[in-house]
Amino acid sequence: MKLLFDENLSPRLAETLAGIYPGCAHVHACGLGGASDDAIWQYAKENEVAIVSKDSDFQERSVLRGHPPKVVWIRAGNCSTSEIEELLRIALSVITRFAEESGESCLVLARHSSS
Repeated sequence: MKLLFDENLSPRLAETLAGIYPGCAHVHACGLGGASDDAIWQYAKENEVAIVSKDSDFQERSVLRGHPPKVVWIRAGNCSTSEIEELLRIALSVITRFAEESGESCLVLARHSSS
C-alpha cells in the first residue's frame, strides 16, 4: 500500500519508511503543502494512496464517504517522529491486511503506553 503522509506528520517519514512502504510520499512532495483536505482526499483517491494522518478530519471523511482512499489514523498523542516511524514499522502486517480488505475504510493505530 502506498502511503501519503499528511502535513501534521514529518516529511522525513517518507524517506525512512520507503524501504517497507514503497512509493510513500509526504503531501509537500506532491505539491499539496497547505492544501485543503478536499484536495488531499481527491489526490489520494486519484493516485490510489492511503492517507496517514494524526487528525480526525480524514477519519471522519472515511466514515461519511467510505473509500477510496483508505485512511490510517494515528492516535498517538504528542510523540516524536521516531515513535510514529516505529509504530508504522510494527504495524506493517496490519496495514498490509487493511490494504487488502475491501470493506474497511479506516485503520486506527494507537501507541500503547508502557506505564
